[in-house]
Amino acid sequence: MNDSLAPAPDPHDVLPALAAALRALPPSCGPVRLVGIDGHAGSGKSTFARRLAAELAGAPVLGLDDVRSHAELFDWTGRFTREVLAPLSAGEAARPAVYDWNERVHRPGPVLRPAPVVLVEGVGAGRRALRPWLARLLWMELPAGTAWRRGRARDGAVQEEFWEQWEPAEERHFTEDPSRPFADVLVRQVPEGYEVLPGLKSGAA
Repeated sequence: MNDSLAPAPDPHDVLPALAAALRALPPSCGPVRLVGIDGHAGSGKSTFARRLAAELAGAPVLGLDDVRSHAELFDWTGRFTREVLAPLSAGEAARPAVYDWNERVHRPGPVLRPAPVVLVEGVGAGRRALRPWLARLLWMELPAGTAWRRGRARDGAVQEEFWEQWEPAEERHFTEDPSRPFADVLVRQVPEGYEVLPGLKSGAA
């Protein structure tokens, strides 16, 4: 693992240091450094991705909640490969379909142009099929139960039925295709911001 991804002494310095380290990596998907941000639902991936993107001068962020659907909570690898990985690896713009969770249909999404760093955030961003395309895999370090409670509180009673279906589906996914053991970096939220630790891939316990 790149030593520049080691924990910074001050949590306020973590995001600029992490952004600089990511920019210094070799491209992993055509001209793009594709960075996966994975973790349990409710672990803070979206917020962290937005903050990291800001440190990367507005790097594009692709949220997997726009890719998955009611019928394909985790069975979206083929579509992701066709709509995202194939064009980016050829140095071309991608335009993945975006799922409308209310009307339950896919619609054309915004154009995703190749950039020095592109962030992919969401449960499953570090899945087996995507890892060969990733320059780095970041894992949000929060236990499933805690993350799910946060997610339920965020979404409210209107999403209660969805969460009843989601939790066992996520548990099955990570049992069959875990991401955390392959993470280059563990990200932990602390009162001052974030803490960045070596991932299990680096040999840390």
